[in-house]
Formats: sequence, C-alpha cells, structure tokens
Amino acid sequence: MIFSKFYKSKIVILVFAFSLVFTLCYLQAYFALPQEITLIEGQEHVYYFGSPFSVRMEIEKDGLLMVNQDYIPASGTVLNLSRPVSFRSDKNGSVKMHLKVFGLIPLRTVTVDIVNNKKVVPCGNTVGVKLELDGILIVGTTDIDAADGGRRFPAQEAGLRPGDMITRINGNPVNKIRQLIDLIESSRGRDMQIQYVRNGEVANTVIRAVRSVEDNRYHLGLWVRDNTAGIGTLTFYDPESNVFAALGHGITDIDTGTLMSVSTGEILESEILDIKKGRQGIPGELRGVFVENENKLGEITSNTQSGIYGRLYENSLARLPQKAYPIGVRSQVQTGKASILANVDGKKVEEFEILIEKINRQNTNGTKGMIIRIVDPKLLEMTGGIVQGMSGSPIIQNGVLVGAVTHVLVNDPTRGYGIFIEFMLKNIDKTLAELDMAG
Repeated sequence: MIFSKFYKSKIVILVFAFSLVFTLCYLQAYFALPQEITLIEGQEHVYYFGSPFSVRMEIEKDGLLMVNQDYIPASGTVLNLSRPVSFRSDKNGSVKMHLKVFGLIPLRTVTVDIVNNKKVVPCGNTVGVKLELDGILIVGTTDIDAADGGRRFPAQEAGLRPGDMITRINGNPVNKIRQLIDLIESSRGRDMQIQYVRNGEVANTVIRAVRSVEDNRYHLGLWVRDNTAGIGTLTFYDPESNVFAALGHGITDIDTGTLMSVSTGEILESEILDIKKGRQGIPGELRGVFVENENKLGEITSNTQSGIYGRLYENSLARLPQKAYPIGVRSQVQTGKASILANVDGKKVEEFEILIEKINRQNTNGTKGMIIRIVDPKLLEMTGGIVQGMSGSPIIQNGVLVGAVTHVLVNDPTRGYGIFIEFMLKNIDKTLAELDMAG
C-alpha cells in the first residue's frame, strides 16, 4: 500500500513536471512566432524561431508559399521550429499559416504578406503638410449662458465629446466650420440631427442650439477644427507610379489624439529656417516655412497609423531625389550601423550616421519596430538628436531602405523609434489601388 502511494506520488510529480515544461515551451514558441511575416517577391527570407516543437502547418492557398525550398500544399506539412526556416514566394499576395502542436493544439495563425520586389526613391526632404478633414472634429465642449436664463450644456447633453467627428447634419454632409455655423444659426433652436464618427463607428444624436446672452446668436457649446497644417519629412516615392509615403506615423489632433480623416490635402515644398535643439525632457523642433499656393509637390489621399500617402505631381519630380534603392523587410534589418536622410538646413538633404540599437520583430504596431540612436557629430551639434519635423526621415542600411524615423524618446533626444519600411510599402499598394479606382 505504501509502495503504491509512493509510485502514485511520483507519477503525479512527473505529470506536473511534464505539463510545466510543455506549457513553458508552448509559450516560448507562441511568442517566438510573429503574427505577421512580410516577404519580398522572389527573395528568400530565413527565420529562426528557437522552439523545440515540430508543428503541423496548414495554409489556405496552394502554390503561393515555399517553405524550405518546397511549395506547401493546402493539406499542410510538418515544420521543425528548432531549425532555421526559409520562406519564399514568387507571387504577390497574402496567405495565412495555421500552426498546431502535435497537429491538434492551435499555436499561432501567421499572416504572410508578399510585397512587390521594387525599387523606390528615398527622399528625406521636409515638406509642408496641409489637410482638410473629412468632417468637423470636436476638440472640446463648453457651457453656454442662455439668453432665457441659466447655464446650458447642449453638446454634452447630446452625448458629444472631444474626438468625435461630425460628418452630417440633418442628413447633409458637412466638413467646413462655416457650414456648421450657418446651420446652427438657421436652426433657431429646433432639433438638429447630428451624425458623427467615434472610434471608427458611426452614431447619431439629436441636439438643440441655445441662444447665448453674450452675442444673441445660437451655439452648440463646441470647440471644433476642420483642417490642420505642419511640417514633416517625405520618406520615399515609387518612381513607376509617383505614389509617395511620408511621416511614418499618422497625423493626430493635438488636443484629442484622434487620427484625422482626410477629405483633401497637399504636400508642399518647404525650407528650414531655424532649429530648436532637443534636450532631455524637452523635444526639439525644425522651424520652416511653406507657401500654400506655390511649390505644391503632390496630393494627400490618406492618413493612416503608418503615415500619409498620396501621389506626386509630375512637375514636382525634378525637385526631388532620383536615386532608387531596393527595400528590406524586418527579417533583414540588423542591429548596428545605418544612416538617415534628413533635411535640417534650408532645402538640403544630407546623410547622417545612426546606430540601430534594438529590433522588435514581433511588433505589429509598426511605428515602434526599432530603436535608433543618432551618432553623427554634425547632426547632434545642429539638432541635439531627433526633433519634431524629422518624422519620416528614411533609414538606410547596407544600401537598402529598411525604415523611417517616427518618434523621439523625450528623455533622451539622441534616441528614438523607427518604423519598418514594409508597413509603409503595404499602404503604397493600397493607395495605388484606390487612385486607380478613382480614375
């Protein structure tokens, strides 16, 4: 009896130890596998996942993806994650890989995107950015001292709040503040049907304007914005289509943090006149000028989390660089020496030395895929490191365009984040498709 209890306890311990080891290995494999892999059409990309598991891999499409030099059928194959794994595709497209441990336990679904093998032209030019919003952005709400006595809160009572984008009033589209003012005044305090967008979702509400004792006019108790302008950096353009990418991050409203939806927009040639140097705790800034009605470079068609996109005007190309570079995806980026192209003096674009200190290959946010450090003495002397306006400066490594500067680390302006160029390249293809559909 004692003997039996001894063996039972040993079995329990062994089962527990096996479960613990399996769980740890499973978690290691889960976090080692990225949610997304981007391949360049016709190129082989090698990944090392460092997991002891062999997994069952199934894909949705035949004849698109090669793994370890063999095309994988939709019925699947066994993949050893303890050895380097090579991926290749000779066709543009996207496919999902479903990975299961022992062919039964789901591990990860990995999206594999294959992008065009093309050369693009890195720029580094600062540009003026002017956006007209696709609606009217609420940046604040306030109270109104009503003409009939008392204090009223019409916007708040209607459920409106900062960050909402008003798109229609009484069924009619609106995107200008002047339109909004006229509609409010003509309502004479009657019900107004408001359609707005919040966090990507369309909603509706009813509001009544209140006549103010201060000016005897009708108000909703809103602070609003219908456009924005600033300076950023042109990252690259596709010489075949003239479609461009800039900034490396989206343009958000300074008051609400809302990603601005674009109605129309343009990028314009700019000139840097002065630099506010960055220092610990205080970000620096490029100070420049651009003329809205002159020196237009191109139209903006979209504002996304990974930057702004559009098409350059044909007559603007002579004012931009012409040298095309191959592109590199995140699996090809290495820690170590690299450079950025930046315009911090007049209209002159120069190449400055940096170090890529850390790479986050698991990153799906995009804008913080790598940490970089400015080491070029000239740039450090001029700017103190990364400053506002340099967002979008292309990152070059070993003659390949691999990313763009996105953010500065406020506590250390010599360091900042970069986006992998693959995220921006995917939006280039989307922008081209949208422009072609628009005619």
